[in-house]
Parts: sequence; C-alpha cells; structure tokens
Amino acid sequence: MADSISTYEDILDVRDIIERYEELEEDEERDEEDEKEFKLLESLLEELKGMGGDEQWKGDWYPITLIRDSYFKDYTEELCKDVGYISSDFPSWIEVDWEATADNVQQDYSSIEIEGVEYWYR
Repeated sequence: MADSISTYEDILDVRDIIERYEELEEDEERDEEDEKEFKLLESLLEELKGMGGDEQWKGDWYPITLIRDSYFKDYTEELCKDVGYISSDFPSWIEVDWEATADNVQQDYSSIEIEGVEYWYR
C-alpha cells in the first residue's frame, strides 16, 4: 500500500503519486478523506500531464521530481555537488551564493501549487 502524499515533503516523486492514485482508483469503497486525496491527485496528475520528464504513464510524459520551493536552494547545492559542478575537495572557506545560484537554476523549471505549497519541476 502506497503512503498518502504529503506537502510536508521536500521532494515528491511522481511515480509515488501515480502509485497512490492507482491504489485509490481501485478502491471502490473510498472514505471521504481518501476521496478528497483521490481528487487532489487526479487534478495534480492532469496538470502535470504532458509536461515532459522521464515518466511515461497512460500515454503521457510526466516530470519525476517535484521540489518544494522552500527546499530549492538546498536542492540546487546538492545537485551541483552530485553532478560535479562543485568538486568534493572544494575549499570550505570559499562561499557560494546558493540563493542566487538557485534563482538561476530555477529559470529552467516550472512550478505547480499543491494545497497552497509551490513545487518546482522540469
């Protein structure tokens, strides 16, 4: 059973959203709370449908990763380190303006609002 999707998460994986949606879709006896979640996920998937990305579902492409706005600066720093833009032996005394870097990276992303919380994807 897939977990409910929470906007408290810094990163949402669209594959988890799809899994939860399919689980709720199969449940013919959804309670009121599950029905509300089902409608939210349905709306979210409809909005993300065809927005590119690496996940194909029901004939459309979806972005895999949704990054919470408040986490985007940290995400950018991790991304730069993971892909090698910042080497592992980068001196700690050199400061990087991660806020400005995140703003620059964000230019290649689109956003979506989920229950009042902004998430970024590409």
